[in-house]
Amino acid sequence: MDMGRERIAKRAAQELMDGMVVNLGIGIPSLIPNFLGDKRIFFQAENGVLGIGKSPSKGKEDANLCNAAGYPVTVVSGASYFDSATAFAMIRKGLIDVTVLGGLQVSEKGDLANWMVPGKRVPGVGGGMELAQKTKKVIVVMSHVSKDNEPKIVSTCTLPLTARRCVNLIITDRAVIEVTDEGLLLTEVMAPYDVEDVVRYTAAPLRIAASLKRVE
Repeated sequence: MDMGRERIAKRAAQELMDGMVVNLGIGIPSLIPNFLGDKRIFFQAENGVLGIGKSPSKGKEDANLCNAAGYPVTVVSGASYFDSATAFAMIRKGLIDVTVLGGLQVSEKGDLANWMVPGKRVPGVGGGMELAQKTKKVIVVMSHVSKDNEPKIVSTCTLPLTARRCVNLIITDRAVIEVTDEGLLLTEVMAPYDVEDVVRYTAAPLRIAASLKRVE
């Protein structure tokens, strides 16, 4: 497994508190249940599950139990099942405490583009639009740069938007960045990178927190 993806997921897990109802996007977010320790989090999925647990070990998958992306999952004691209409009603009514989504681009204002790369076939935006707009806190987890080494944190998104001004926190393999009313605030830098590395590969103005942390 990509250790960079695991590191991002582990850091994102620190943002979740006992008793929260949380929705996870596909990719890196789906790794988060593996790093909760003793926390009891109720993970919700658009296909109608509340109480998703850790990823099943190989050979222990249940063909009838999956998340919204179709990947096999486990459930915790007390989990419940319902239809997608109920799942989306929970989201649209603002009952989800945190959503953790992957990202293609995030702007300095917290705009999110995470569903379409021009020229590639995609099934659609899915539940990302509702989650980004209606969840109490939106965390985006992603690599800091694209496969072409281009910054994914930008002044203005050039890809089709999922939602505007929705992102509260960005966690990458290089940094943790808060989206504030005054702009982007760099609060943590991940080793082996330094502040200069983060600033160089961020295509938007960055303020440096007075209490900046370096994470080994």
